Parts: sequence; structure tokens; C-alpha cells
Amino acid sequence: MAADSPTAAGAPTSGGRDRFWLPVVWVVLSIVGCLLVALVWGPHMPPGAQSTSAASQQFDYRVLGTMATPVVIGVLLYLVWAMIFWRQRPGDETDAAPLHGNIKIQATWIIGTAAIVLFLAAFGTYYLIVPAGAGAGEGPQPIWKPAGTTTSSITSWTPGTSNILQIQVIGQQWAFTYRYPQFGGFETTQLMLPVGEPVQFNVTSLDVIHSFWAYTLGVKADANPGLNNVAYTTAYHTGQFQVRCDELCGIWHGSMYDTGDVLSVPAFMKWAQTTKTQLADVTKLLPPYADSYDPTTLTNLGTVNVKLGLVGAGGGFYNPADPEQP
Repeated sequence: MAADSPTAAGAPTSGGRDRFWLPVVWVVLSIVGCLLVALVWGPHMPPGAQSTSAASQQFDYRVLGTMATPVVIGVLLYLVWAMIFWRQRPGDETDAAPLHGNIKIQATWIIGTAAIVLFLAAFGTYYLIVPAGAGAGEGPQPIWKPAGTTTSSITSWTPGTSNILQIQVIGQQWAFTYRYPQFGGFETTQLMLPVGEPVQFNVTSLDVIHSFWAYTLGVKADANPGLNNVAYTTAYHTGQFQVRCDELCGIWHGSMYDTGDVLSVPAFMKWAQTTKTQLADVTKLLPPYADSYDPTTLTNLGTVNVKLGLVGAGGGFYNPADPEQP
């Protein structure tokens, strides 16, 4: 008769120990893990904190990572605990005691997971609205804009005013060019931002779909032909940031990358005025500034690209440093 009893055949009988020590160990490890994720690893999570949008995304990742830590620890701890304390003993070939459900565990699981999902829904919605779209493209008519700014004037820009700085991002195979409508509408291959000033990116394309991804700024917006896709950010720190195309756009998509700079406001104003003067002859060849352009009507596209240093066939750009030549 003893052989028919799960406990007599060597099955675990340490229910009291499991009910006390397993939760205690899980709580201790979760506290340590959450502190490490939030305070040690969190400040180094991508995309960094160079701008409002990047810092907002890094904060989101810290919150999600901190919330996920107790879950991951719980799963791994349960696995290790089972392997150590609940493993099959030598000579034990009996079945474990049957389980017929546990209302407390089921209720705790349902309530806990529902609370987490509802919290994440509210958290995600709130932080999508507050940082003006969280650095993502909002289409031609953005719902959320940086507080205290307007987009009413494209004829001039003064630092510290409510008229936001606008920069048009133009994707083309295979480069991004940048147009500054508030400084005469010149177009350049250099992307310069003033530190501490809100920026509105107006992202469009001349050919296929590209994706403007200034990932250290936390900005990402698709560049669609015939459409203006708006994204916002404000740079916190001076220094360089990386730009890549994040949409497969053709054979030399991999060479479509660039580096931008965040400058002090005086340095940016000096650069903008100097570049406006230097590119005055090229600007005369450009069409009037618009949200998007019809490339079939841009008769001077090839000439403009050559003057901007974008060499290639048919007005398209090809990086001459790429070992594969067209």
C-alpha cells in the first residue's frame, strides 16, 4: 500500500518550505533585478537621451524592462526550483498528486495580468501624446505638437520664439537631402539642428518609399512620395547623431546613411546664414518650397544633385566609397 502513496514513494513533501521560501527568494531577486535594470542598465539603453523623443523612448524601455524583470526572474526561478527540489527521486516511478485547479492562483493570475495590460495601455497612450508623437511620423496633419509652438510661418525663424524650426527631409535613391524653408529654402546634404530648440521634420520622397531614421535622436518617419510626414524633436545636447534609411529602397539601400550635428544656437545661425549665401545659385534652380514634389516636373534635379555633390546616373545618388559600383 505504501508504494501507491506519492509521498511514500519519494514525492516532495516540503509544501510549507515552497510556500514560504519560493516567494521570499522571488521577491528578493526581483527587487535586486528591478534596481539593476532601472538604475544601472536603464541610463545606457538605446536610443540614449540626446533629445526629447530619445529620452522619452529610453524611459519607456526602462519602465517596460523593469516591469518584465520580476516575470523573467519568476519563470527562471520556478524552473531552477523545480529542478532542485521537485525532481524525480531515484526509484520513484509513481505519478504526482493530481491537481484539480486552484481558485486563488487562477484569480491572482487573471487579475494580475489584466492590471498589467491595462496599465501598459494607459501608459503607452499617455506617453505617445505627451512628447508630441514620441518622435514618430504623424502624417501631414499631426495631432500633437510641442507645447508653446506654432507652424504658421515658413518665411523666417528666430530662436526662442513660438515659430518652430522646420526642416524638410527629402529621401531619394540613395541619399537624404535637407531643405530649410525659413532660410531662403536652400537644400543641402548637411543636417544641422540647434540645441534646445523644437524642430519639425517634414519628411517626403522623390521616388520610392524611404524611412528617415535619426535613431540617436529617437526620430523615425517614413518618406513617402507625394506625402508630407511630420515628426518632432528637441535636441538636449550638442554633438553628432546618426541617420539611416530604414526602409529597403533599392540596390544601394545599405549605403544610404548620414551623420547630423547638433550645434549651439549661435553656431547654427552662423551655419544657416553662411550656407544660404553659398548655395544661393543652387537654390535658384529649386522649385518653390512645398510639402512634397512631383519628380517628373523637376527638370533641374540632376543639375542640383551634382552641385550638392550627389554624383550618379539619372540624378540618383550613389556613394562613391561603396566597393560595388553601378
